[in-house]
Amino acid sequence: MTFFLGLGIAGIVLLVLSLIFDGLLEGLLDGVVDGLFDGLLSLPVIAGFLSMLGFGGAITLGTTGAGPLGATAVGTVAGAGAAWLTWKLSKALMRDQTHTTPRASDLVGSPGSVVTAIPAGGYGEVLLRLGGQPVKYAARSAGPVARGTEVWVEETLSTTSVAVRPVER
Repeated sequence: MTFFLGLGIAGIVLLVLSLIFDGLLEGLLDGVVDGLFDGLLSLPVIAGFLSMLGFGGAITLGTTGAGPLGATAVGTVAGAGAAWLTWKLSKALMRDQTHTTPRASDLVGSPGSVVTAIPAGGYGEVLLRLGGQPVKYAARSAGPVARGTEVWVEETLSTTSVAVRPVER
């Protein structure tokens, strides 16, 4: 029974280590064994298998008259079930991705309003929406633009500045 409990505890320790050092083994062996640790051979799946093998075997050994061979068989089935459930859960969690991060180039064609007047040949400020959030950018225009004027973004000049033109209605 000590052997099975040791396997169960080793599986839990491996799970904790895989949560703390997530991707470390994959990063160290990158290029050598590409994709080997993805899916069924990931550390959480191996940890789930190992811990259920150990604890399932210990429970079987302690509650039934089955010997070590029977306890190993029951533990292996329980471990395979835990590994499969861990693999399916991790696949479901990995599918839950967020949208892409908005970039400054996504601003081209978006409307905004001038918050600091734009002088001819100089910079002012415009309020735009990037990813649904209001963001203030430095802005240039071909001609002067008064405060409060609605504008369209023509070009992204840098990560913090844009070229705009007034909206003509």
